[in-house]
Amino acid sequence: MTNTAVRLGSSAMVTALAVSVALGGATSASAAEITAGSTSTSAAEITAGSTSASAAVRLGPYGYGDVKLGMSAKQARKTGKIVKKLGGEGCSGWDLKAHPTPKDRVGLFVSKKLGVAAIFAFKGVRTPEGAGIGSTMKQLKKAYPHLRTAASGYPVTSVPGNRKASYSFLLSHGKVYEMVLALDNQDCFN
Repeated sequence: MTNTAVRLGSSAMVTALAVSVALGGATSASAAEITAGSTSTSAAEITAGSTSASAAVRLGPYGYGDVKLGMSAKQARKTGKIVKKLGGEGCSGWDLKAHPTPKDRVGLFVSKKLGVAAIFAFKGVRTPEGAGIGSTMKQLKKAYPHLRTAASGYPVTSVPGNRKASYSFLLSHGKVYEMVLALDNQDCFN
């Protein structure tokens, strides 16, 4: 893997994150700074199986559809919903099959130690509280009254119904353009 092959965040983080994933370490990037691609969702892409269509377009409180935070890579792969994009000693990058990201991004991280550590939002997915790509700060505050500003400067909140996870948001021009559901103790990025 080369640094030019994997761009997982802002240009200032490219080298640090690419090296971190390759070497299995963590970086100083915040969860909100890690970017995930956005693709549109069609009705045909929403999977049936053990998850209802409405649950399949929800990110949280424990994951996305059959892919749950904390699942090992083997368990997550068995769902048939993910595909590996890049390896790493400590963390690896994956995509949701129904929502592939551009080649320079990933849709989720799997930690060797913790399992699925973070799942990034894509266009059309919403939290159970209604937040998603395009939400305003006012909508975030309404959905999450305990929304706070992380050290990174971006809004973050505990996930209602899952004390072990948080949502982090990146905003531009007052609207969410990136969102991640991550374990609070994830070890793929800081």
